[in-house]
Amino acid sequence: MDLLVSENRPETCSNVGLDCGTCMRNAASSVAGICHGLDSQGLIRIFFGMYPSQACHPMAPAFESSYREATTGECEPVLASAAAA
Repeated sequence: MDLLVSENRPETCSNVGLDCGTCMRNAASSVAGICHGLDSQGLIRIFFGMYPSQACHPMAPAFESSYREATTGECEPVLASAAAA
């Protein structure tokens, strides 16, 4: 199943062996890898764009929390190397 073509919804994640929590952590980690420093409003817009299904909406806080966790460890070394340059 191609997740980029299918609507992201709990059934889609379940069909590929993911539970909602794992799906949110993986998605948040991917977003954190390409978009640092997003505020809550930006994260929520991204989340609802990625997960338009009403069934996924209760996972928005978990997405934001996972994003924050993923960016906490990654931002500091980047800033330190930028300051050194």
